[in-house]
Amino acid sequence: MSAQRATNQDLVPTTFEVMRAASDLLQQEAQAIARTAQQLPLGFADAVVQLQKCQGCVVVTGIGKAGWVGQKISASLASTGTRSHFLHPAEAIHGDLGRIAPDDWVIALSNSGETDELTRILPHLKRLSAGIIAITAGEKSSLAQAADIVIAFGKQIEACHLGLAPSTSTSVMLALGDALALVLSRLKRFEPLDFARFHPGGALGRKLATVNEIMRGIDKCRVAREHELVREIYVRSSVAVRRIGVILVVDDANKLVGLFTDSDLARLLERRRDSLLDRPIAEVMTRRPLTVTSGAGAQVAVDCLAAHNISELPVVNATGEPIGVIDITDVIGMLP
Repeated sequence: MSAQRATNQDLVPTTFEVMRAASDLLQQEAQAIARTAQQLPLGFADAVVQLQKCQGCVVVTGIGKAGWVGQKISASLASTGTRSHFLHPAEAIHGDLGRIAPDDWVIALSNSGETDELTRILPHLKRLSAGIIAITAGEKSSLAQAADIVIAFGKQIEACHLGLAPSTSTSVMLALGDALALVLSRLKRFEPLDFARFHPGGALGRKLATVNEIMRGIDKCRVAREHELVREIYVRSSVAVRRIGVILVVDDANKLVGLFTDSDLARLLERRRDSLLDRPIAEVMTRRPLTVTSGAGAQVAVDCLAAHNISELPVVNATGEPIGVIDITDVIGMLP
């Protein structure tokens, strides 16, 4: 037992060996993609032309590792302006072929082009769709022969030490699929605001959103008139749940003329100027506060908060009426 443990211990690689092995694998895959870029099949341009004209969806299909690559390609197409969904070949013959419409183009992925589950549905794909684009290694496989357009990336030597596990071939497939999606996106003049519509969640979506989408609406803000007493405003607003740390002060025309924050209140109390609590808020508010206009990009508001080291930024409409507030706690992840 001790001898066996010693032998296993001897097999543990050094950090250098692990890093070198990983580097070699990555370089093999990178070189394969670089070669494909230098010898891009003419079928790629034909595919772009057809997909740009496509009036339906782009249906992506494949099985095994190629299927996982296909799901990512379909997601990339959908998120960059080309309607797309994934079709699993095994599910296709059990009813999912009904997802395909006559105006749809199909992208079929298979390294060998002879995958049984895929070749079985090729006649049905041809019958039901506008055409098939094959992304495969060679031009003589069953898939290539059935396709209307072939993007043949050539035989790849897998980076796996056994030369068996799909690695280099799937990397090339994925790169070609990304290239299709992003070239189409450019030709369709897909803009950042279009991207934001499909990515409303997370930091990216918030950066590309407008202030109207991330602000706290006026119904969640405390609003007061210039003549109201500070104490009365806080007593009145204490009945409801405190929602934001700023009071928006408006004039008789409902235009924003000042701000009074919870920090301003704290400073009055610290300096023992309690008497001002029974004075009109106009006497202690900050006049001509910084604002952002409705419809501006969220990043504009974030940059303003950061540059001026403030916690609340009112959002006003074209006539100067407040419609909401950007609070720093809502955009903290977007700050530099």
